[in-house]
Amino acid sequence: MANSSKKNHYDAIVIGVGSMGASACYHLAKQGHSVLGLEQFDITHELGSHAGQSRIIRKAYGEATVYVPLLQRAYENWAALEAETGSQVFFKTGMVYFGTANNPFLQTVKQSATQYDIPINQLSDQECTQKYPQFQLPNGFERLEEPDAGLLTPERCILLLVQQALYHGATIKTKEKVVRWEHHSGGVSVTTATTTYIAKKLIITAGAWARQVAPQLAQKLTITRQPLAWVQPKNWEAFDMKRFPCWLIRNNGRDFYGFPIVPAGQFGGPLGLKLGLHHPGGETTDPDTVDRTPRVEDEKALIEFLNEFLPEGYQSTLSMKVCMYTKTPDEHFVVDYLPEYGNDVVIATGFSGHGFKFVSVIGEVLADMASTGGSSFDLDFLSLRRFA
Repeated sequence: MANSSKKNHYDAIVIGVGSMGASACYHLAKQGHSVLGLEQFDITHELGSHAGQSRIIRKAYGEATVYVPLLQRAYENWAALEAETGSQVFFKTGMVYFGTANNPFLQTVKQSATQYDIPINQLSDQECTQKYPQFQLPNGFERLEEPDAGLLTPERCILLLVQQALYHGATIKTKEKVVRWEHHSGGVSVTTATTTYIAKKLIITAGAWARQVAPQLAQKLTITRQPLAWVQPKNWEAFDMKRFPCWLIRNNGRDFYGFPIVPAGQFGGPLGLKLGLHHPGGETTDPDTVDRTPRVEDEKALIEFLNEFLPEGYQSTLSMKVCMYTKTPDEHFVVDYLPEYGNDVVIATGFSGHGFKFVSVIGEVLADMASTGGSSFDLDFLSLRRFA
């Protein structure tokens, strides 16, 4: 793609400048392409899926081993962003995985580690109790540790990606909602409430609004409501970032996950020990009408979990928030061209609650797909053809 000089004409337009869209804008601009990012809200905001202070990043991937090459590149790209901006976004806290020994997720964690030479430790009951006394686990639970895992700061990641996109010449417009887009010979037009823009390529990274922007995918995407909590533990010091890892516990078909307490002076709020229930099959909702008010039953489920598995982990609730997952039927991402439009319209959606760690690489993939017609990564497992 060559740079375009006409007003309102661009090489590529990105609809949705949340996490994936910010990364796509950054990579396109850094490659020298003229790019317009359109965001209906502010950058950043708490109305989608990217807010909430911290996100887990890990390589020994339990969802499927085929994700690991993308994760290896994601780690490289996050490090490159840190070097470029002089800002830290990745914090290596380590991560522990707990669950029954025959749990398929934990089996795949071990397969990923073996296949791609990722360091993980299988802890004995005694080793785990000695190293992580905060946890109270049933007999027979497997105890895995991934030392190089940790957390990302999502709002800071997005702000830095957008800052660097602007630095490299991107145009970013906020509070400008897309009304419609059309494909025509040689490209696309995108109309907002104020004007119409023209581009050779379109990238749709609309998060929970992807069903509206690409209605042909609406039957494949389910939006679910996901509550999160930050709590005051009985012993604050035992759960701080120097002593406590990121963690995931699979128990009776439910996946709880959480983070260490991060220092407020470095991270800002919310305060406390963050945890959530990873529940892709949760209450279905709509992004424009989702109930963002925390409920008693949301809080109760998280407190009961803490009392069972982290006995010193709960004294009082400090904060609760509600975000959304955009889920596909198999809980794997969609990264593909919309088939009706040749290679002119790229979509990335359906991240199903485990996508943020990939932001730095998916943006690169989307930029390559828009500019060169493909990607060096094997993306067949993320294609729309699997739903045919």
